[in-house]
Amino acid sequence: MTRDMRQLDYPELRAIITGQPYRLLFATVSGAHLYGFPSRDSDVDLRGVHLLPVEKVVGLTTGPETLDRTWFQNGAEVDLVTHDLTKFVRLMLRRNGYVLEQLLSPLVVATTPEHEELIALAPDCLTRWHAHHYRGFANTQWDFFVKKSELKPLLYTFRVLLTGIHLMRTGVVQADLRELVELAEAPAYLGELMAAKAEAEHGPLVGPSREQLERDVTALQATLDQAETDSKLADRPTADAALHEFIVRTRLS
Repeated sequence: MTRDMRQLDYPELRAIITGQPYRLLFATVSGAHLYGFPSRDSDVDLRGVHLLPVEKVVGLTTGPETLDRTWFQNGAEVDLVTHDLTKFVRLMLRRNGYVLEQLLSPLVVATTPEHEELIALAPDCLTRWHAHHYRGFANTQWDFFVKKSELKPLLYTFRVLLTGIHLMRTGVVQADLRELVELAEAPAYLGELMAAKAEAEHGPLVGPSREQLERDVTALQATLDQAETDSKLADRPTADAALHEFIVRTRLS
């Protein structure tokens, strides 16, 4: 893994995750690398699913639903968070866009046939109500930006709003801001902001004024509201039965 964390060393990342106490169904890269604007000093956010053995699920003493491990590798912070399969699936059915981004991330460090099955079931978990997830996430990040005037929460604000709009219109989860800037509503200065963020993880605001930013964020919020209203996505997930069968089969095998 090089110190410039814009470039990921996948063999080294794979070697890192082999030390996990339970079998991993998948591990992917999330965070700024997935969102398309990593900095030279960005952390590496690894996310995935582990599988507790049956005796750690049905007995009196149960295993950890979530494992969180953080360490430094070649001078860079690496954070690995995994959920047990059942917890992860419950989050998928709660219309949590964050876990679906992890599942569908193209930055795959480790995969299995079970990972591919989960990916195939993901479209039946997408609903128009995911707009609430992205709306709330954007509001939180905008509040962070107002307090700190840093590029990172500002880019997160634009990223989640554009991801939500794209999802409502197409039924496709796209977390990479470099792809989302092609949307007609995306402000033209986002490329400039991403370039500035690449040089410093917590860099200050450059470019557009606070007033311009607030106008553009407000406009994107309204666009997301309308996209939700017009969306052809289902009102609720329809993968419940298939995911239940998948959990039972995977756990018992």
